[in-house]
Amino acid sequence: MTYFQLYSDLFLQDCRVTMGKAGPERRERIMTCLLERKMISVSDLASSLLVSEATVRRDLRKLSADNQVNLVHGGAALPPLVDHSFIAKSRRAPEAKQVIGQLAARLVDDGDHVFIDSGTTCIQIAPGLRSRQGISAFVTSVRLANELCTPGLTVVLLGGQYRPARMDTVGPLALHSLEQFRCYKAFISADGLDQGFGPAASDMETAHLHQLVIRHATETSLLVDGLKFESPALYKIASWDQISRVVTEKSPGEEWIKFFKDNNIELICPGHESTKNRNESPTLINQ
Repeated sequence: MTYFQLYSDLFLQDCRVTMGKAGPERRERIMTCLLERKMISVSDLASSLLVSEATVRRDLRKLSADNQVNLVHGGAALPPLVDHSFIAKSRRAPEAKQVIGQLAARLVDDGDHVFIDSGTTCIQIAPGLRSRQGISAFVTSVRLANELCTPGLTVVLLGGQYRPARMDTVGPLALHSLEQFRCYKAFISADGLDQGFGPAASDMETAHLHQLVIRHATETSLLVDGLKFESPALYKIASWDQISRVVTEKSPGEEWIKFFKDNNIELICPGHESTKNRNESPTLINQ
């Protein structure tokens, strides 16, 4: 068999696998494309998915019936007046967020009081806490409250201005509720990191909430995937001297490792020997 024949056979096999994808998986990929591009044509989707335009149209009609997309001439678009940021973030680096959540959950001991923010990374802590006892969790996320609803855990859902797309609460009432609590471990996320500016959020309400959370916490763990090290965000959450540790899914590189070491910030990520004795000791770089 020639190299060309082998390459052609492999290409056709890959096409058959792609074409054979189940409808739900195709529609998941369509939604991922739309969240990135806001609008996309039937022909572009057919080319990307290696299926017929008729198949794409059927998928789009199904998504439209579920109110996930609007059908437009020749393609589809995201519905207007809907905040898709949580959906988009939840589809970004899901494996990394699961790793981070597992590592962060090991930092929680039975009997701890914890605040867990509503970000898509912090929500991944929940599976690791369901078997614990005597934990009190303060949350602003309805999603997270549901995830933590299990015997042995006390969940306090803070009131405030409700954001339907994100299913969380913010604003003056949420801040007032937080003022009633002290002496907890805080787990927060960020939309971007900068060594000079600090961790930051992309919206003002979340930044204000996190600032108060950190002010009253005994320690603060910042949960971020590797993409956050590459781009800063607009609204400052905290100064670096307010952050106890950073939990991420992989080494952020020598420059960040040195920065965290110089600022006495614990860095936890896979592949490095642990120097602390926690439940199933997480792996960390410095300290």
